[in-house]
Amino acid sequence: MKRLYYLTADLDSTEQISADLHREGISDWHFHVLSKDEAGLYKRHVHSANFIHKLDVVRYAERGAIIGFILALIATAYVIIAEPFGSAVSGLVYMAIFGFITLFGAWVGGLTGIATENQQIAAYHAEIEAGKYLLLIDVRPTEEEQVQRLLATKHPEAQYLRSGPTFVNPFNLVRSAA
Repeated sequence: MKRLYYLTADLDSTEQISADLHREGISDWHFHVLSKDEAGLYKRHVHSANFIHKLDVVRYAERGAIIGFILALIATAYVIIAEPFGSAVSGLVYMAIFGFITLFGAWVGGLTGIATENQQIAAYHAEIEAGKYLLLIDVRPTEEEQVQRLLATKHPEAQYLRSGPTFVNPFNLVRSAA
């Protein structure tokens, strides 16, 4: 799937785009809007973005899990070699140590991500704060051209910003440019 990023200036335009996308078969699961006006989106039945779209929870949780995995390998190897619990330790103990440390890393990473704006939308923070509407449209590669043509012809007021993957890359350190 690819994600298309569009910017609109008003709620009427956003609502019309939503209706047109629904007629084209794009469901609410594949169409999200970021805006300061959450109440307006709700009243007009426009699907607003959730915290996973707004925050970097997934990316940081993935990073935390990777770091936790590495630390779990080291800690489990230490427990196997040093035998601090004795030599008659079940394999389940090693698996529990490994699993706990890995999941703890994912948890800490997720908590860090809750405090961080999603890097994919951070470049458009000023526009959202200024009252504009950021549209996130997830399409199959075969639908991308059709959706872009629809918005270009029926909604020229919608500014195309870029397209990108829906995949969250935990190693991406650079903020996306507009």
